[in-house]
Amino acid sequence: MSSDDGYGYMEERLLSPVTYGVAEASDRSVARAMVEAEIGLLRAFVAAGVAPESVGEAAFAMIREPWFDLDVRALARDAVADGNPVIPLIPLVRARVAQIDPDAAAWVHRGATSQDILDTALMLVGRQVSDRLQDHLRAAEGALMALAQRHRDDPAAARTLTQHAVPTTLGLRAATWMRGLGDARRRLSEVADRLPAQLGGAGGTLAAFVELFGESVAAELPARFAEVLNLRAPEGPWHTDRRPITELGDALAALVAAVGVFATDVAQLARTEVGEASVAAGGGSSAMPQKQNPVDAVLIRSAAMRAPGLAAQLHLAAGLAVDERPDGAWHAEWPALQELMQLALGACAHAATLAAGLTLNADRARANLGLSHGLIVSERLAIVLVPVIGRARFDELIVAASTGADLAALLRALPEAADLDVDALLDPGQYTGVAGRLVDQAIRRAMQDGIRP
Repeated sequence: MSSDDGYGYMEERLLSPVTYGVAEASDRSVARAMVEAEIGLLRAFVAAGVAPESVGEAAFAMIREPWFDLDVRALARDAVADGNPVIPLIPLVRARVAQIDPDAAAWVHRGATSQDILDTALMLVGRQVSDRLQDHLRAAEGALMALAQRHRDDPAAARTLTQHAVPTTLGLRAATWMRGLGDARRRLSEVADRLPAQLGGAGGTLAAFVELFGESVAAELPARFAEVLNLRAPEGPWHTDRRPITELGDALAALVAAVGVFATDVAQLARTEVGEASVAAGGGSSAMPQKQNPVDAVLIRSAAMRAPGLAAQLHLAAGLAVDERPDGAWHAEWPALQELMQLALGACAHAATLAAGLTLNADRARANLGLSHGLIVSERLAIVLVPVIGRARFDELIVAASTGADLAALLRALPEAADLDVDALLDPGQYTGVAGRLVDQAIRRAMQDGIRP
């Protein structure tokens, strides 16, 4: 393992370079979030008026001091015996609290169950991951906004089913990427804002809290627990209602898909024979020294290929969460959600880097528009010519142009086209519809969110 970076360590992932350097969803960050949840429960007891102020003072002392060193490998090893990492964590937290206040240690984990702490910890990690993702995405959106503005009216070939279709603009392409990232960012933010705490006790009835403190206090305790942790108050225990997990997973998967679309387009546009995009720093090849591979795009694509399966695994586990506590389905969620968070963090970090160094080549885009010698505006030609020469003659004209005839000459030879400005009619830059308005609209929406180039 590499050294601690101040919040969590970077896990070295030899075969998953897209997640290298991700600390926010590491095992250490999850362990620390479990400690935060245990401390939050102490603070909730004080807020509810059932624990003495000294318990709150001990809790705040735990918060103020640097997090005590956790041997995460030992915690993982000890988790095997009882099936989850909370059980071996409890004595560690209790011992540390006892060093601050021996009496306060008796309040650690009182009335709670392991799932309360781990589910809450995952929500805390999810919120932190969301905050970090917002930073990455805003940076990427700002860079794409600058490209959209710069190339607002630069024509390029729109491609459908891999082939030239009609003209578009480089600016609209960049604005579309930006809009996709913004939509995914806002969806994730909405989900993160409603991530709930978990507190239900052994069977989801809060019976231990009722026995300890009375029914009124027990009923209010989950909301107090959520409040001190800045999470949403749960409507009820969700030990087997796994919507918070699947909603977070779906938002993360959608986010990875959005950056995946951006990366896939860049990889295609950066092909040598296309050349409409270039990256600031490409990766090399072990055998071909001339290569400048768009590695950021490649790594993002790798994440986009993996994320849907992880989201599906979360839904599968959710559907198998039986009785009042899941037997295995809950356990299957942990690595899937953790890896999904790591993939999203890695993909979005690379997206910010990719967007910041991306260049769009307007000259190459215009040259590519000419590859079909005017046929890219066939849709426009049909709208103008079919009413005056008929469908059959128009189809013959397109076939002739497709087999090598000069389309402009064919048009000028038409008696019915005598009054037409053939050059303007064939100019791809004059057949981009409302692309400019769409760019402006996307930029205005992004600016409402505080995005700036």
